[in-house]
Amino acid sequence: MVTERRHALWHILLLLICIGVIVPVLFMIANSFKTLQESYHAILQLIPSHPTLSNYQTLNRQINLLQMISNTFLMATLVTLGKVLTGLLAAYGFLNFHFKGRRLVYFLFVATIFVPFTTVMIPNYLVISKMNLLNNVVGVALPQMCDATGIMLFLKAMEKIPNSLIEAAKVDGIPDRRIFSNLVVPLLKPNIISVGAIFFINSWNEYVWPTLVLKDKSSFTLPLALQNYISSEGGTNFPLAMALAVIMIMPPLLIYIVFQRYILSSISQSGLK
Repeated sequence: MVTERRHALWHILLLLICIGVIVPVLFMIANSFKTLQESYHAILQLIPSHPTLSNYQTLNRQINLLQMISNTFLMATLVTLGKVLTGLLAAYGFLNFHFKGRRLVYFLFVATIFVPFTTVMIPNYLVISKMNLLNNVVGVALPQMCDATGIMLFLKAMEKIPNSLIEAAKVDGIPDRRIFSNLVVPLLKPNIISVGAIFFINSWNEYVWPTLVLKDKSSFTLPLALQNYISSEGGTNFPLAMALAVIMIMPPLLIYIVFQRYILSSISQSGLK
């Protein structure tokens, strides 16, 4: 009886947490389809009385929405590909190549996780400036294309591959590049997709670093466009801001929906959070 009561309390708690997460999203979507007048008078109403696409049409006229979506997608894609590729290669090297100081080098890489971004922000900015990559999404992506978190996660995943498979391939004279591409990468497909999805979503939502690098509005990403629009409007046109926010969350949401099976599989296998 006591156990059932505890289970019921946990279910109620989880239900309240889910409601707390979902309601703000529904609030944002609902207000993006309201007129300014209706938003002021019925801001908490989750079903608009007279749904309209005028906010999205206004955004498309006032800002180069397609260009900003392209900028954000390009930046997030470059960062994701860079982090996944460097993470896989480094993890394979640490696991299969034995060299002096290997553990020390690995722990130095892992230690960079604890280095605050603010301590390397200015040096990164100076390097990007010298490379003439300011106001360029490549300049935003370049310093972020290697990540110790990816190395650590891929290394843990590779440790679960039976070593006998790799040793047998080496005995057969198969070079490391083919072992890596034809054996290791296919076996890590769920991990690659799940980690890549996390990297993409984090990069898509990146705000602080792009703010420093991107000053020209034509090179803005969506988070910068949202903040710039709210600032220029003084926060008065709430439905327009909600419409832009809805556009910003759609790609990460679609990525999760499409690759949900791989993400959940990777979480269940490796405990990825």
